[in-house]
Amino acid sequence: MFLKKLLRRIIEYGHMIKFSHSVFALPFALSSAILANDVVPLSWEKLLWILVAMVSARSAAMGFNRLIDRHYDAANPRTQMRHLPAGKIKT
Repeated sequence: MFLKKLLRRIIEYGHMIKFSHSVFALPFALSSAILANDVVPLSWEKLLWILVAMVSARSAAMGFNRLIDRHYDAANPRTQMRHLPAGKIKT
């Protein structure tokens, strides 16, 4: 029961921050790392940290943006069904 609620909550947060968009942006981070390979040699460890940093920074920024704009989203008919204004996720 607890695990099911936790999984559902993780999925809701993933939808709120548009985690799928982070996956879409991965090729851009990887191509940047490959282009920078001449200046700073790329290792598997660096590649892992680049991916972690990119996904973490984007997720944190998107979550913060949703939190800050929740009052504007609630007033806008187009965005009032987003997770925070609709009450799917509590602040």
